[in-house]
Amino acid sequence: MPPQALHANWTAAWHALGVTAPDDALRLELQRRYSEPQRHYHTMQHLGECLAWFDQEQALAERPGEVALALWFHDAIYDVHAHDNEARSADWARQALQAAGVNDAAADRVHALVMATRHDAVPEGRDAELLIDIDLSILGAERARFDEYERQVHLEYGFVAEEIRLPRRRAILQRFLDRPAIYATPRMHALLEARARENLQWSIAG
Repeated sequence: MPPQALHANWTAAWHALGVTAPDDALRLELQRRYSEPQRHYHTMQHLGECLAWFDQEQALAERPGEVALALWFHDAIYDVHAHDNEARSADWARQALQAAGVNDAAADRVHALVMATRHDAVPEGRDAELLIDIDLSILGAERARFDEYERQVHLEYGFVAEEIRLPRRRAILQRFLDRPAIYATPRMHALLEARARENLQWSIAG
């Protein structure tokens, strides 16, 4: 996503919550985080792809500004050795929203949206469904992009021995495949469900 589009998305999200966007320091710090060297998939490429999907599908959201900011923050903290990345990212999001003057209820909803990206429960509510569908859109990408994504994830976890990493990865992908539906929103389901299942089966079989 071009820099001007990123800036426009950021500004519009804060305005939708009834506040002026914070100065550029916060946005630039988030972009710096997404550019950290340990990242190969959870990068500005991933954030840009998510925000592009959001721009296309935001009419589905009940509170689009909250969904957009949850996307900005959902991988803000990414330590491949940690198990609390989503919680730390969600806490940062809530603190940033409160500091900008967003009311506590909205800040708490954004916190909950970021926590939903743990993918350990079925999302509840239209905004969570849209957010998770966007975060999982990569599973239904064209094969070349999906294969790139797989390589990127394996690079992020390259410190794990292959005989451990590959079975774990297949198990994670199988859990998505075992769901009755990967995508909850009707349009993204129609666009991505079949290809996502093909991609997952391809990866697991490989």
